[in-house]
Amino acid sequence: MTAAMRPNISACPACDAAPAAEALAEQAIQENARIALSVPSVHCGACISTVEEALAAYPGVHSARVNLTLKRASVDADPDVTAEALATVLEKVGYEAHELDAGTLSATQTDKAGRDLLMRLAVAGFASMNVMLLSVSVWSGAEAATRDMFHWISAAIALPTIAFSGKPFFVHAWSALKHKRLNMDVPIVLAIVLAIATSLWETSLSGEHAYFDAALTLVFFLLAGRYLDHRTRAVARSAAEELAALEVPRAVRVVDGKDKTVAVKELTVGDLVRVKPGGRMPVDGEIVEGRSELDRSLLTGETLPVFAEPGQVVSAGEVNLTGPLLIRASAVGEQTSLHRMADLVAVAESGRSNYTSLADKAAKLYAPGVHILSALSFLGWYLYTFDMRTALNIAAAVLIITCPCALGLAVPAVTTAASGRLFRKGMLIKHSTALERLAQVDTVVFDKTGTLTAGAPELTNMAEISGADMAVALALSTASAHPLSVAITKAAQTAGVRPARVSEIEEVPGYGTQGLIDGVRVRLGRASWVGGRAGDQTSAFLRIGDRGPDAFLFADSLRDGAEECVRTLQASGKEVILISGDTTGAVESLACRLGIGKWVAEALPEDKAKRVRSLTEAGQYVLMVGDGLNDTAALASAHVSMSPASALDAARVASDIVLLGGDLSPIPEATDTAKQAIKRIRENFRIATVYNIIAVPLAVAGLATPLIAALAMSTSSITVSLNALRLRG
Repeated sequence: MTAAMRPNISACPACDAAPAAEALAEQAIQENARIALSVPSVHCGACISTVEEALAAYPGVHSARVNLTLKRASVDADPDVTAEALATVLEKVGYEAHELDAGTLSATQTDKAGRDLLMRLAVAGFASMNVMLLSVSVWSGAEAATRDMFHWISAAIALPTIAFSGKPFFVHAWSALKHKRLNMDVPIVLAIVLAIATSLWETSLSGEHAYFDAALTLVFFLLAGRYLDHRTRAVARSAAEELAALEVPRAVRVVDGKDKTVAVKELTVGDLVRVKPGGRMPVDGEIVEGRSELDRSLLTGETLPVFAEPGQVVSAGEVNLTGPLLIRASAVGEQTSLHRMADLVAVAESGRSNYTSLADKAAKLYAPGVHILSALSFLGWYLYTFDMRTALNIAAAVLIITCPCALGLAVPAVTTAASGRLFRKGMLIKHSTALERLAQVDTVVFDKTGTLTAGAPELTNMAEISGADMAVALALSTASAHPLSVAITKAAQTAGVRPARVSEIEEVPGYGTQGLIDGVRVRLGRASWVGGRAGDQTSAFLRIGDRGPDAFLFADSLRDGAEECVRTLQASGKEVILISGDTTGAVESLACRLGIGKWVAEALPEDKAKRVRSLTEAGQYVLMVGDGLNDTAALASAHVSMSPASALDAARVASDIVLLGGDLSPIPEATDTAKQAIKRIRENFRIATVYNIIAVPLAVAGLATPLIAALAMSTSSITVSLNALRLRG
């Protein structure tokens, strides 16, 4: 039979289908686009449903998922679906959106360290329960061969468990010793090793006591503290990385009059780049063609859009609002202003890491003290008895009974309890030492736009405008995405105004919107275009035919709780300062309204960070509250920082604390809770100290049996945890 005629031997259908299915899946992944969007205004389950449904309904989108914690949407779609189109879809349902570089963010999606600690904690807990049961039998009177058998079974359980569950302590202790220093893990490891070594020695000599149960209990409680500590900062990621993800990953380059979409990293200085309405600037450069308006609020804090025309300089990260622009690149990649801001944040973050926590300060004194005490106990008993076995047993007992189990729980137990209390009040604590630093605050620095204010203009003189004029303004404003037009639309619709019949409506980029009513030209827009006279207050003007223009006046609405927050902070003796990139008039008006005596206007991101650093260098403990890209360096430079949940991802990540709601009134309560937390931590240290004063003499006197050691450790740990739980009330 020839090869051509020979029948194929078929495996199971699933085996036959698997390679083809894998090939199809791989092809689908390659063909589909993975788009990541920052959606900073989502805050509840209803928001998630609205965003996911809006994205899923867009043609070409296969799936959309929203992560509420990260305030991020992940979308699988056809290659021709763009992030700009999806952002526009979300804006229509009331959600601001910005494209993120999914590749840059891929490393921050999983919490491997947390899962690893939890697994080791579970193994240690299960093993310690079993060994404790065996120990109870020994303490109840098991003797000779029965006692030895129970000890060997305990050893068989304890040795592999401690090798696996105790790995974090072994690794950190070895790292400290390699660099010729001590940390809290060194006495822990020494106690574990000595306990196991002396227990094996005692068991092999048919001795009465073994410390397998005490060693396992020690590992369990310390892992519990380590896991609690990890959970308080599991949300934190590098703000510098998040800023890098905010850089536009793709751009439209114009070559010989033709548009071509390329990766931003392919752009060079001198390239022509087209930016469509709604898109963010991928480079620093100069406008060579087109007129529009730019939203600089995230970078500079300016409330109002800025008119853009040929010859004007633009920066990466600014948003083009109304008309297409052609930009000649003057800085790309790491040379852009946005990337320089990321560098500022990275430097500021490294400076903050110099803060020494209360636990670290305790470890600095505690670790050498324990070692010296154990060594002296060994030396004293050896010189007294000349019995190596007795001296080693007592040295091991001293190390176990003085091991920093209560100290290891003192800080994370309180931090977790305080974090839970603040979470119920609408605040998320991200950094392990944030509460310690918040308790020291004596100065609070606020950003303006999006922090003390809602960041959206509000029509203030509607009562002075006639119903007919309001109907015309509504018809024109609905055709524009300009912030002032959106404010007019919202106010008119709330008042039940119906739009007038306006034909041939068109938006003139950078100027406003116009149309015709019965052949009469009507315009809504900036003063210079309509013929109005702009004053100090934010305004737009409506002109109908040859009639004089009518002014629409706007103010940035206060965020809920802003007045109460500032008043309470000042009443508690804290200095409140307002630093904003907005205009002098707008900042001065808000400062007077809130009773803030010190304020700074038109501050660049570098200026904000520099002013915060100067306050810190002057000995003040600064809490910085901000929400925009222009605040990230200042947030990272402050002693402790906070941002609203509506802030851009980069600002939220640079912060130690996130306000989950839109109300600022919990901020003063957070400072009070932080002070209570520090009080509880110090109480826990005192409890641990008193415990050692009582337990150490017993150990040194040779009276600390394994039962006493295990009970003493457990009692001190439980007492510390119960004291921490008082904060939850």
